[in-house]
Amino acid sequence: MGYKILEKIELCPNQYELKIDAPYVTRNAQAGQFIIFRVEEQGERVPITIADIDREKGILTVVFMAVGYSTKKLAMLEVGDEIPDVVGPLGKATEIKNYGTVVCVAGGYGAAPCYLISKAFHEAGNKVHMIMGARNKDLLFWKDKMAKACTELNIATDDGSLGHKGFVTEVLAEIMEKETINYVIAVGPMPMMRAVADLTREKEIKTEASMNPIMIDGTGMCGACRVTVGGEVKFACIDGPDFDAHKIDFDEVINRTRIYKNEEKRRSENCNLIKKADAVASK
Repeated sequence: MGYKILEKIELCPNQYELKIDAPYVTRNAQAGQFIIFRVEEQGERVPITIADIDREKGILTVVFMAVGYSTKKLAMLEVGDEIPDVVGPLGKATEIKNYGTVVCVAGGYGAAPCYLISKAFHEAGNKVHMIMGARNKDLLFWKDKMAKACTELNIATDDGSLGHKGFVTEVLAEIMEKETINYVIAVGPMPMMRAVADLTREKEIKTEASMNPIMIDGTGMCGACRVTVGGEVKFACIDGPDFDAHKIDFDEVINRTRIYKNEEKRRSENCNLIKKADAVASK
């Protein structure tokens, strides 16, 4: 029995939103947790953070960028197709409580999981600033949805095509100058999350980062997703994915991730060849 795709939307170039019939996942899913899918029976296990849930209808929403072999294969599926395996919810949920003023910093497709996180903090009584960042306006998505999930939506683009011209950290610095921030959570590329941690460390603002290292089984057995936090080895799949950003050894995580890039590139190129062959065969 597979998990049927109910809706597919290309949010922006190479980035997709899928709504999946997965009632057993949505029943207990919380903000900050993730699922692991396999797009083929013998395929690799790929983690994706949960973007939204509809408990009543049992619908799971995920957002992903088609960059590697498995995500490109996933992007080739259409409404009505089934995903062989979806396991979750996995990981610890983001700890939601009333801190006072919260900032959610979302880089790239990290904006997707920030929706549920921001919504949960807002419903808990916090003033929530959401900062969404991307290279340009065409890579931003869910802007209206995000605005409803927070108190104030801020946008930053590298080229200045929408919102602040520059990095999300520059917007964060402006907010920090204007008011007292009690909690910050960053979701997105490792360098961005490290930059957020560097910025908030000096003012001792509680800051967490949602870690997305290489992950295989998602249950703490393989150790592939290990990260060093405060000198201790943690597993992102069972101890996280949220960790104290001021204690994470980001250099170690980034260096370990680079090891897998060449192999992923090769598999991605193979997937491109499959797409071309399918296109030729369909003519």
